[in-house]
Amino acid sequence: MCLAVPFRVVSLAGHMACCEAKGVQREVNLLLLCDDRIRVGDHVLVHVGYAIQTMTAAEALAVWTLFDEIAAHFDRAGA
Repeated sequence: MCLAVPFRVVSLAGHMACCEAKGVQREVNLLLLCDDRIRVGDHVLVHVGYAIQTMTAAEALAVWTLFDEIAAHFDRAGA
């Protein structure tokens, strides 16, 4: 199974971006989105260091809310 995580673009340098999610920053390659006009503040879906899709802030929040609910479930279950 693959997992992609939403990140917010903090800064840009060519085809690379510094992105942040929940206080964690990562360098993300934007080459797969070379036809999109990525700007600071945009949200991207990241898989293994590559942005694979743009998304709205609302979509990113929905994914993070779901991830938080899943984590809370496993915390309660003791898994």
